[in-house]
Amino acid sequence: MIVIHHNPACGTSRNVLAIIRASGVEPVVIEYLKEGWTRPQLLGLFAAAGLTPRAALRANVPEAEGLAEADDETLLAAMVAHPVLVNRPIVCSPKGVRLCRPSEAVLPLLDRPPPVDFRKEDGSPLAA
Repeated sequence: MIVIHHNPACGTSRNVLAIIRASGVEPVVIEYLKEGWTRPQLLGLFAAAGLTPRAALRANVPEAEGLAEADDETLLAAMVAHPVLVNRPIVCSPKGVRLCRPSEAVLPLLDRPPPVDFRKEDGSPLAA
């Protein structure tokens, strides 16, 4: 089973979802902007992906204002309050958990790669 924490408004997130589906898997899709996050959920995802809250922070949104020097606890609280602060997509599979930026970061999590001619959201080929 593969789970994608997905933002349908994000081109990279849409592309990663398409790559997963092209590999022959229908993932569980969690629209985290609707579902939200819990602190334990974020801690688990970040630990599994080898991320810190700072590394997972989406800093280019208005909700990130004032968080440049924040500690991990403050970042986690902000991410729970404002789910948009978590960078995306995060993909979980039996092979691991990753923040899949760029799109091809999802490839090691798949049992079968997508077709060779699959393209990234900008039209360029996937890097293997």
